[in-house]
Amino acid sequence: MTDPIRVLLADDQKLFRAGLRVIVDAQDGMEVVGEADDGRQAVGLVDRLTPDVVLMDVRMPEMDGVEATRQILTEARVAKRARPVRVLVLTTFDLDDRAAAAIRHGASGFLLKDATPAMLRDAIRSVHTGNAVLAPGDLTTLVEARFRAPTPVPDEYLTLTDKERAVFAAVARGLSNAEIAADIFAGESTVKTHVGAILRKLALRDRVQIVVFAHEHGLVP
Repeated sequence: MTDPIRVLLADDQKLFRAGLRVIVDAQDGMEVVGEADDGRQAVGLVDRLTPDVVLMDVRMPEMDGVEATRQILTEARVAKRARPVRVLVLTTFDLDDRAAAAIRHGASGFLLKDATPAMLRDAIRSVHTGNAVLAPGDLTTLVEARFRAPTPVPDEYLTLTDKERAVFAAVARGLSNAEIAADIFAGESTVKTHVGAILRKLALRDRVQIVVFAHEHGLVP
């Protein structure tokens, strides 16, 4: 039997947190393992409880969700973990500047607070597998707002094989593994292998970071 997805809730509104807990705990294969009412507490609980997914409000007292995301996903903390922690930002506003900042710090995407329970469930499952929860157009808008002028392509990118570059370009366009598999005439397991190699060679955490990297260095097809 597969272990349930361990979810940490970080939001200063207790009533909203209670609603999230009810929704998450009602899903098969998910469980809430902790709650935080500010960013500083969220960082500490992530270190102690090692959840799989953090639902992170961007606006909280003491420390906001942007700074909490940055601290949770620092290289030093990531290196100490036996398994990855994904951050899904919760925001009231579409294309929120703070959501954009959290994504640049490594969050796997954002979800509006008025999302349906089904959307929340699907978003948690998606980020847990390393995917982005953000429409490609929205992610492009968010990233381009930050990276107006591309920076030089680092040497690490040159180590990618031709096939890996093709997969890199497809991920940057927002394609799923199934769509990439059809595009390059390969199986999904092969695509996953290529994505893993890309992440390793470029020292990136997930697919969202591939998109950010592509925009930062002018590599978007």
